[in-house]
Amino acid sequence: MNDRGKRGLAALWNLTKLASGPLQRYLERRLEREVLSGEVPVHVGIIPDGNRRWARMKGMQEWLGHKEGYKRMKEVLIWLLDLNIRVVTVFAMSTENCLKRSKEEREKLFELITKGLYELSEESLVHERKVKVNVFGEEEMWPEKLKRAAEHVMDVTKDYGERVFNVAICYGGRQEIVRAVRLIAKEVKEGKLRPEEINEETISSHLFTAGLPDPDLIIRTSGEERLSNFLLWQSAYSELYFVNSYWPEIRKLDILKAIRDYQRRQRRFGR
Repeated sequence: MNDRGKRGLAALWNLTKLASGPLQRYLERRLEREVLSGEVPVHVGIIPDGNRRWARMKGMQEWLGHKEGYKRMKEVLIWLLDLNIRVVTVFAMSTENCLKRSKEEREKLFELITKGLYELSEESLVHERKVKVNVFGEEEMWPEKLKRAAEHVMDVTKDYGERVFNVAICYGGRQEIVRAVRLIAKEVKEGKLRPEEINEETISSHLFTAGLPDPDLIIRTSGEERLSNFLLWQSAYSELYFVNSYWPEIRKLDILKAIRDYQRRQRRFGR
């Protein structure tokens, strides 16, 4: 390669570094000011998809993608708290993940989530911001260590409520609705509720997210454009935003763009 070609490559490399460094931080600060000047969503749902594909792309073992995804989740939670988002719900593992993934992968995921829940219970930001942590899903699929970690973090944050962080593990939206119907049927059978009294609020009050506002915005990474059984009842009027990057690659800029896009939409709620 001649000197001119080398200089061209060097210039391109410097531009790339600038875009991922000072330029990106400048764009983040500018966009953050714009976002905070408007009305931010109260409840944001996150579907952090693409950990395994990211790992394969990097030539790594698939479970290491989940490890990197876990690190990124901690960062994203901080970004959302800084943006004054009051409720965050993350789809940590689906019912299908817990049934169909290999035993080794499930165990690695359970270990990561267990570790993460204990870290959350000790995280200074959680206590400074009064973040109540809820963990829900099909508990019979959880190992005992995970159950203890969930009980612990929920216990130490039970008196908080200014912010809420929901972690859905072995969770499915259809299964959640079935669970709610069973609970309502039991109340009807016991004479605590009459069938004609059942309405939308009755069902909402028997979901894992009872008492919380429905998600205003749901963000999914990896380029897939579907809900994949996430908060099916609650997402009836949610705004959806899809990011082409795999979850471990998501940037603060992507989160800010999602919220700015939400702010520019006209929400009609069926009107």
